[in-house]
Amino acid sequence: MKIESFFDDATNTLSYIVIDPVTQAALVIDPVMDYDPASGRTDDASVQKIIGFIKAKQLKLELIIETHVHADHLSGAQYLKQQLGGKIAIGEHVSQVQEVFGQLFNAPESFATDGSQFDILVSDGQKITFGALSLSAIHTPGHTPACMSYLIEDALFVGDTLFMPDFGTARADFPGGDAGQLYDSIQKLLRLPNETLVYTGHDYKAPGRDNYAWQSTIGEQKNNIHLVDGVAKEEFVRFRQQRDASLAVPRLLLPSVQVNMNAGKLPEAETNGQQFLKIPLNAL
Repeated sequence: MKIESFFDDATNTLSYIVIDPVTQAALVIDPVMDYDPASGRTDDASVQKIIGFIKAKQLKLELIIETHVHADHLSGAQYLKQQLGGKIAIGEHVSQVQEVFGQLFNAPESFATDGSQFDILVSDGQKITFGALSLSAIHTPGHTPACMSYLIEDALFVGDTLFMPDFGTARADFPGGDAGQLYDSIQKLLRLPNETLVYTGHDYKAPGRDNYAWQSTIGEQKNNIHLVDGVAKEEFVRFRQQRDASLAVPRLLLPSVQVNMNAGKLPEAETNGQQFLKIPLNAL
């Protein structure tokens, strides 16, 4: 197995390509579509880097995995599928996210809240094959209800559940988030072998660290600054709730969620031929 990482500076997001060298099959995790909130313009520059790599290596894209409904960037999954094929997968509890945010955005009656916009709805413990490789899904709710981590051989892709050990853990104050669930999810991951490689979905450079980083191990995560000394669940929940209350709303939350809960599809054009995103006022 080979892993290629792509870091998006604008959103501090990590996207990954996982390659089966035997069959040249590939999957992509958390691709990014660029979006400028000032102008309302989208751009495919970030996802084109992934497309260019796949074409240059003559890989076959089989799967596009979303670890959750992202609140900090628009998904490039739909564009990637249009260009290279592959099926889009997300955790089956995406329906909970769709119900909550569908109400927030006053989605039309035609908007399905059963996850049917995605090709594959993944359940806890499910195994999915691509090429000669297999990945195991681990439901890790807390940041969002639909968060899934994916174990492929000795590599674990955790989305936003864990950051680098010197930066901490995911916030749990979004609608449907739960700090207690987050703690339980993390404990589930920490039971994996210490040598398991952990690939996180974002990095923001912890204080005192000059470089971006996104790979650690389960052994190193046991010393995560939010988990040291085997912190008890009650203490973690109290800390997480206090910290989250001090955090600003992510800059791209409103545009991101309404696109990403629809599998990365942009809104349909209205009668004037223009597409629109909604910004609910005074709702968050």
